[in-house]
Amino acid sequence: MRLPPKPLMLFGDRLHSTALQSVAYRLAFVATLLCASLPASSQSTQWPVRIANTIIQHNPADKTGTRSTSVWDEATGRQLEGLDALWYDSANGDYFRYGKSVVDQYLDSVNRNANLSDNASWGRQLLLMYRVTLAPKYYKAAAEIRRQIAADCDLPSAQQSGPQSNGLCMAQPFLAEYAFVFQEPQDFAGITRSFEQWNESAPSSRSGVETAAAFSNAGSIARLSAALVDSLPYYPKDDTGRTDLIAMLNRIASTVEHHQDRETGLFHEAAVSMGSMQSPASTVANCLFVYALAKGARLGYLPATATAQAEQAWQGVLRYAAQTDAVGIVTLRPLDLALEDPNRKTSSGHRAPAGADNSAGLGAFLLAATEVDHAPTAALAQGQTVLLDAWYNSQQRKNAAGQPEYFHYKWSDLSDSGYSLFGQMFQTYGMMTETLYSAPTQSNLEKAKFYIIVSPDIPIKNPNPHYMTDQDAEEVAAWVKKGGVLILMENDPPNADISHLNLLSDRFGIHFDDVLHHHILGEHVEDGRIPVVAEGPIFHHPHTLYMKDTCAISLRGPAVALLRDRGDVVMATAKYGRGTVFAAVDPWLYNEYADGRKNPLIYNQFDNFAAGKELVRWLLEQRPQ
Repeated sequence: MRLPPKPLMLFGDRLHSTALQSVAYRLAFVATLLCASLPASSQSTQWPVRIANTIIQHNPADKTGTRSTSVWDEATGRQLEGLDALWYDSANGDYFRYGKSVVDQYLDSVNRNANLSDNASWGRQLLLMYRVTLAPKYYKAAAEIRRQIAADCDLPSAQQSGPQSNGLCMAQPFLAEYAFVFQEPQDFAGITRSFEQWNESAPSSRSGVETAAAFSNAGSIARLSAALVDSLPYYPKDDTGRTDLIAMLNRIASTVEHHQDRETGLFHEAAVSMGSMQSPASTVANCLFVYALAKGARLGYLPATATAQAEQAWQGVLRYAAQTDAVGIVTLRPLDLALEDPNRKTSSGHRAPAGADNSAGLGAFLLAATEVDHAPTAALAQGQTVLLDAWYNSQQRKNAAGQPEYFHYKWSDLSDSGYSLFGQMFQTYGMMTETLYSAPTQSNLEKAKFYIIVSPDIPIKNPNPHYMTDQDAEEVAAWVKKGGVLILMENDPPNADISHLNLLSDRFGIHFDDVLHHHILGEHVEDGRIPVVAEGPIFHHPHTLYMKDTCAISLRGPAVALLRDRGDVVMATAKYGRGTVFAAVDPWLYNEYADGRKNPLIYNQFDNFAAGKELVRWLLEQRPQ
């Protein structure tokens, strides 16, 4: 989808911690976001943007300047999850800032001794805030939620810290992400068992035999399917439970297919008695099914046919449930009323009101909308692997739990230094993002279509750096020659090894020069501005890139320049056998300069994110046919 124009920002990140306390800041914040929905913008017709702005308008700042969130509920969690997804699809930092204000307000108001066992959706937001900001307060609150629900969710060595809930554990996405981030692999067995218990309460996913009772709880089944696709990305590839959960998801998809009305596209509850009419599942359930089916297909857990199934249901939701007013504000009608009479009007002449489905449904509606937007590209690189180096750049830091973790240009790093947003760009094409923690060989590169090396370590960054060797270069070059696509993202000499990486790049006619260009002092960002004209070899649209402190590239032989700035080659490519090499003088797609959070007053003039999406499209085009 085309990105909406970012609304004018009235504030900066550096003011965030104090300015959030002011009434003026909060009101300006909400007003700024709502500007994106005005009819004057040609992009305001996009469903994700309109839904997001509706969510924010329905939860404005009150007279004290505080968004009212004294009680956390599932609807709030779903809404913020939808905003998170849209943030990663658009790099519009407004969505992140709004979510952070909600989480912070609730964190400040909650009783530290409160029982948080019902707040797993808040736990997911706490994990996001911790992973992005690295602030320990979010980790501490998330750890407390995990401690309180551990026994109910069958985690090992758990001691019940509060009253037994005697209900189903529905915190699996939070627990799976927590186990992934804080290195608790033993938790996955308990998470799998809790999924099985949930599955036992939803008989439709246990058998292909269709009965009247098999689909009588569509809401629970929809939540189960969404929880599965949200949890599976955190499972270790070799975890035995992962295969079982993928099989469970496929059984659900098979059963759901039998309950999809061909005329409306919507999913229906089963008949409750012989001869009775089917009734539609709720708007929330239909949206969660759309989300789970589309995401499951994109990530390779479900067959590609699930995407068409999701799109058909999506069109049904748009036709029967979704409404917008003159300024683009979205309301959702209950599907049972809508299907009785799609044109039924109220006494005031308007269509039937939204009803209970609106508040609870907007978050699920937004999740479905963002996932459906990926459908046109989701199968273009299905199942192919982009492999990110963690050998030449193997920097580690301590997380809030005191554990060492890899960071700096890594898929799993959501903070400023990470490549999580870059990874999402590949994932929208159905690609798998994996990491190589050892020296490259033809054997361990064999299954990868793309291999990325970024800013190799020097002793000041890593006391024990791994340098490129002639043998390593020979292995990588042989892989490229067979058809691999190699991406080299260098850096400036004070921050990265250049001489050893040239052992590899020189083989392709690309030489990284040991110079410092685009040097930035403080926030004098003009020296990092790189204009890009439209209709170039990579970029079909104009962009303004930002690169801070770079080297330069010299070319020979088959290598050609893709982008120049002030006389320097900043991007280059070379063909080598059946393969392609791409080189850049900076790791310019890391989160700090791509995710839209950094001081908008200064950095909104750049669009590394939009340019990065064009780069990923170009890289996919370089695969041998």
